[in-house]
Amino acid sequence: MRALVIDDSKTIRLILSKILKGLGYTVSEASNGQEALDRLECDGPADLALVDWNMPVMNGLEFVRAARADDANAGMCLMMVTTEVEQEQMVRALVAGANEYVTKPFTPEVIVEKLRFLGLAGEAQ
Repeated sequence: MRALVIDDSKTIRLILSKILKGLGYTVSEASNGQEALDRLECDGPADLALVDWNMPVMNGLEFVRAARADDANAGMCLMMVTTEVEQEQMVRALVAGANEYVTKPFTPEVIVEKLRFLGLAGEAQ
């Protein structure tokens, strides 16, 4: 399974990548939404993208909308992982096409549990 971690924080990308690699994912990283779209165009669709909201160039909500507008990404699961905690923001992301929403700070267990809920992580970790 392929995953794309999209966050302007290198530290967050490393943390999320480590969690996903522990689940058996091959992980690519991008520091903003446009870089992520470019990576998807070059590498092909991913199974999963973990997306920050607040990034330069193209934010996470714009990325979700753009990814969902491309039929090639129809099967990709999108999970927002962000500091945006307002319910209105959560609704906007879900309406735009995000499958799940996690607020920072998070624990590895929260990420794994959300992935299990989505059917993207096994039981034995």
